[in-house]
Amino acid sequence: MRVLVTGAGGMVGRAVTEHCLVVGDLVFPYDHQSLDIADFESVTRALNHDEPEVVINCAAWTDVDGCELDPGRAFSVNAMGPENLARASRELDAGLISISTDYVFDGKKEGFYTQRDQPGPESIYGLSKLEGERRAQLAYARTIVVRTGFVFGPGGTNFLSTVVERAKRGEKLKSIRDAYGTPTYGLDLALRLRELAELDLPGIFHVVNAGAGASYEEFTRAALDLIGNAATLESIHMDSLNRPARRPRNSRLKCLLSEAIGLAPLPFWKDSLSAFVSMDSRVEAAAEG
Repeated sequence: MRVLVTGAGGMVGRAVTEHCLVVGDLVFPYDHQSLDIADFESVTRALNHDEPEVVINCAAWTDVDGCELDPGRAFSVNAMGPENLARASRELDAGLISISTDYVFDGKKEGFYTQRDQPGPESIYGLSKLEGERRAQLAYARTIVVRTGFVFGPGGTNFLSTVVERAKRGEKLKSIRDAYGTPTYGLDLALRLRELAELDLPGIFHVVNAGAGASYEEFTRAALDLIGNAATLESIHMDSLNRPARRPRNSRLKCLLSEAIGLAPLPFWKDSLSAFVSMDSRVEAAAEG
């Protein structure tokens, strides 16, 4: 399969690129420097040159507080970008998969959010990502939207990597006890994105690891236990941080479509966390000689 990957310099983009190469795809990876998805002419030029069979959009501006302070940039990248990719993909008759976020929900529901739930983002980041979903789907009926959240894995900057590095430096850590999500391992997400590309069934999918989800605190403690680090962890409430952007208190996701079309659940999140920590430890050991 000919696969064009945007945002290939980020954690998920790199995972998608590497997995597609392993399964034998011809991959055209673009990071932000080589392709600005907010620029329609650049998008059209890249797609026309590479002629992909599927485009997997991993590009986004994910700085939640940054988006709150610069809505123009947020909507340019997160809303206009997916629309540009949809329009260009439509002209080539290429499939499009675009990654969205659990932050399209307001967080007031108990339990899991599914595709039946009405989005209601309370941040500019969430609004811009939801607008990107809608624009892409309106521009091209062959669009697959993948919502995910609490993503962790090798490469890039994410909540888990930050916590682990700070713990290893002996810093005192704070973790939120009253905000919940469904952890998602970047490598598991990459595999599922490739499966969806093969199936080519338009719609909205929620892709997260199996399990009941976790608070940031539970997630942090599980990671620290796995690396054998007894760092001091202070439990705090989300509202105490006074950040510019509102976050959903509960953004746990569940998919109503995946099993119905024969896709097995992703591994339990603690198992994938353990796999990531083991891999990270092996990489560190190899680097140290």
